[in-house]
Amino acid sequence: MKTSRIFALASLALCAALAGCSSPDSRIQRSPEVFARLNPDQQALVKAGRIAPGFDMDEVRLALGDPDHVVLHTDASGQHEVWHYVTYEDAQGVVIYSGYYHRYWGWGGPRFYGGAPYFDGFPARVRDRVRVEFDKDSRVASIQEEKP
Repeated sequence: MKTSRIFALASLALCAALAGCSSPDSRIQRSPEVFARLNPDQQALVKAGRIAPGFDMDEVRLALGDPDHVVLHTDASGQHEVWHYVTYEDAQGVVIYSGYYHRYWGWGGPRFYGGAPYFDGFPARVRDRVRVEFDKDSRVASIQEEKP
């Protein structure tokens, strides 16, 4: 009984730590120099977890965190990155998980990680919550978001 209580408390502490890592406020505290170079309107966007065209990669990371998936897009004008922030849903469209801390892939696909089950044994789909396309200068060229 005592061991399970210690495990539960440790799990709760880990979840709290991971949740804290994913907030704009905690990312601003870790990178105050990136936040300081933004104008007041841009700072307000970052605090709200939003971005705008013209943001560089560091500024996007400050607002949204690390991308869930990165694609290198090549066309006639050259190469640029496309960052995907995804949501995992069950077959009925119910959100199962959304966020960065799902990157563990076990044998045969994603597994339980951080207390968030997804994919394991039931139909699911991955959908872009936010898609950020950068230009050749690594600045945000376009943003696609799901309408709330």
